[in-house]
Amino acid sequence: MLKHVHGGDVYRYENYLDYSANCNPLGVPKGVRDAIVQAVDSVVHYPDVQCEKLKQAIGAYEQVPTGQIFCGNGAAEVIFSLCLARKPKVALIPAPTFAEYEQALESVGCEVKLHFLKEDEGFVLDDTFAEEICRIKPDMVFLCNPNNPTGVLTPRKLLEMILKVCDEQGTLLVLDECFLDFIEKPEDYTMKAYLGKNPNLFIVKAFTKRYAMAGVRLGYGLTQNAALMEKMELVTQPWNVSSLAQAAGIAALKEKEYVEAGRQLIFRERDYLLEELRKLPLKVYDSCANYIFFRGRDDLPQKMKEFKILIRDCSNYHNLTPGYCRIAVRTHEENQRLIGALRQIELSGNKE
Repeated sequence: MLKHVHGGDVYRYENYLDYSANCNPLGVPKGVRDAIVQAVDSVVHYPDVQCEKLKQAIGAYEQVPTGQIFCGNGAAEVIFSLCLARKPKVALIPAPTFAEYEQALESVGCEVKLHFLKEDEGFVLDDTFAEEICRIKPDMVFLCNPNNPTGVLTPRKLLEMILKVCDEQGTLLVLDECFLDFIEKPEDYTMKAYLGKNPNLFIVKAFTKRYAMAGVRLGYGLTQNAALMEKMELVTQPWNVSSLAQAAGIAALKEKEYVEAGRQLIFRERDYLLEELRKLPLKVYDSCANYIFFRGRDDLPQKMKEFKILIRDCSNYHNLTPGYCRIAVRTHEENQRLIGALRQIELSGNKE
């Protein structure tokens, strides 16, 4: 298990421009801020342990029955509760991918098998992953689409094949769709349509990125597997979603114009960043999310701190080494500052 390192460490680096966490660059919507303030008086009471109104709002937004929704203290709690409820013996995950999958699996004594994605093929997941599922016969498989930290999308056709293989051998496929909101046609990739047909599918989503609500801690899981949902409820502490978080979530789901404005900003600025990054001596990958994955000099994350900019050092991911980095997509002015700093560091490094 690699060291747990995360982006967004603004508490150790105050007044730094944070490119290490991938949240909506528009910031928290006003409607969410107002809802949190208005909910302050309710904290004298315990929060709704059933998250009834929140589930109704999520159900309407996702077009799924409320009985298929599990609410958690961020997507991370959903993942940990899922592993604790299922208690898999063997699991398969790609490498690199989101570190919390492995952490949650190992917390219940699960043996984690790694499927190494190939750098020379752009870290793309292919049908050899389905073949490995057949060979290993894991109890659980985790996939992130688009993948974190690479931003590479997995086509739905391949996901359908993987789900079919998992279903045939009783393997639970856990699909993290937290970043699908930031691709141009999420409807072409989401697997929600398969929830009603397959009890071996579990989809993870969160409010964190879409609404820039990382500090609120609110995520949810979607599955039609009632038995699994019941076990998750049993292993999760009661009142795990605060009154403030529930109010924030209900308000956030009404922010349709905000979400679309954030998406359009990210599409424009991602193109700008990709174009500018490719002018530098960097290896830039085809990231499709609200972040960009690339490889530069080994000391780049530390050098960027000299410019008071945080970027995500990805060397703690399996299958990655120093020099692999991830940056968020932010506003144009901020992105210009980032590119200016990268230009000074990378070009000066070539002269040394």
